[in-house]
Amino acid sequence: MLKLTWRNALRHPLRAALTVLGMAVAVLAFCLLRTVVAAWYSGVSAASPNRLVTRNAISLVFRLPIAYLPRIQALPGIKNITYGMWFGGIYIDERNFFPQFAVELPHYLAIFPEYLIPEDQKTALLRDRQGAAAGRQLARRFGWQVGDAIILKGTIYPGEYRLIIRAIYTGREPTTDEGRLLFHWDYLNENMKKLLPERADQVGWFITEVQAKEEAPLVAARIDALFKNSLAETLTESEAAFAMGFVSMTEAILLAIQVVSWLVIGVILVLLANTMAMSARERQGEYAVMKTLGFRPRHLAGVILGESLLLALAGGLLGLSLTFPGVHLFKVKLGQYFRVFPLTYATLGLGLGTALAVGVLAALLPAWRASRVGIAEALRKVG
Repeated sequence: MLKLTWRNALRHPLRAALTVLGMAVAVLAFCLLRTVVAAWYSGVSAASPNRLVTRNAISLVFRLPIAYLPRIQALPGIKNITYGMWFGGIYIDERNFFPQFAVELPHYLAIFPEYLIPEDQKTALLRDRQGAAAGRQLARRFGWQVGDAIILKGTIYPGEYRLIIRAIYTGREPTTDEGRLLFHWDYLNENMKKLLPERADQVGWFITEVQAKEEAPLVAARIDALFKNSLAETLTESEAAFAMGFVSMTEAILLAIQVVSWLVIGVILVLLANTMAMSARERQGEYAVMKTLGFRPRHLAGVILGESLLLALAGGLLGLSLTFPGVHLFKVKLGQYFRVFPLTYATLGLGLGTALAVGVLAALLPAWRASRVGIAEALRKVG
């Protein structure tokens, strides 16, 4: 049976090759689209359950006074606390976009242990008020080395800011964002006191590390209750919920991508089903002869199902092998938008599983028809 299935699959080499190629392209597109979705959610998946983010209850656009820090720090259940804000400056040209954060670096690096920095670089970073830490991917993008000086032109915060790359961090996990630039909030705040005093001594958010993740909801409630009815009320949520807020802004785009990924699979299902239907029609006389030789309907169905699965498997494996260079190309072309582009085993497994499912579905109707073909009726159509 296996030898017969193999020969049937290769009986029309061009048709088989085009079917396998179509399946490979479909699996490649499916995996790439699913990886784009995974990249969108990478911030959520990388979030720690022990970290809380406190921002202005109205919007992230509105800031909080730094005077909130000791009051939050005094609450029970808090292990560590830091703060920061989005900077949004321009490096050379507006097209060179990358995330820039002015943060309180000593405690920030302690709360985010996934940012790995050599000790000598970390020491130099913390000592230099103008020091900055760049992710490995970001440094590679612009060719930065430790000790290089860069200038950011402020947009939200006026002025030019000269920073020295004192550290290049790497991610502890594949989902760690290596495309960020971190520098001292104190340096930014000093300039604000000179240029725009009304914006000085303000932060975009506080990040707290709780002693136990089970206490996170209670600590969040305590923080928000502390500033209820104040001029700047707070909203405290888990890091995952905070990241999910940004993802929800593009929910329609994500839904469209997911729909397109399944439509691609639907198209290849129709293609493979048509291929198997053509093969079954051409071989009706052969099926009749096989029945006269003692083959049962389940044997005929097995031959058709095996042929369909063989083509689907070949296309699926080819598509998966093309996914790796495809993801690398996406990283090169879209690195400034997707700094984490995770190709997971789950995505690869789903791609191969979907290809095999398509192979089974495409063979069902042709196999059913072949198993029910009448010997006399089929032989009359020969020639």
